[in-house]
Amino acid sequence: QVQLVESGGGLVHPGGSLRLSCEASGIPFSAYRMDWYRDVPGDQREWVGGITSGGIVDLGDSAKGRFTISRDNTKNTVYLQMNNLRPEDTALYYCGAHWRADSYWGQGTRVTVSS
Repeated sequence: QVQLVESGGGLVHPGGSLRLSCEASGIPFSAYRMDWYRDVPGDQREWVGGITSGGIVDLGDSAKGRFTISRDNTKNTVYLQMNNLRPEDTALYYCGAHWRADSYWGQGTRVTVSS
């Protein structure tokens, strides 16, 4: 079975940092593009950024300058490093794996940014 399991969420103060992880199983991980998304309360799903199978990172506007994405193919894991967090970053963060017509999604990990 394909599974994507996110971890690393929690409560952090404004200006703080978190690193989220998404560990995949059941897929040839290195062949997949990996993306991060978030569900912000009261808003639609937002694409945070992604990393290609070749390691090229793309970031959405809300993430540029503060977040970055990396992957470790030996661990089948993609990371979202979040710095200088703001209250508006509070959301459910989840990952997606994409290759051609195949897409898989995790259940998410919750991030709360509050003083």
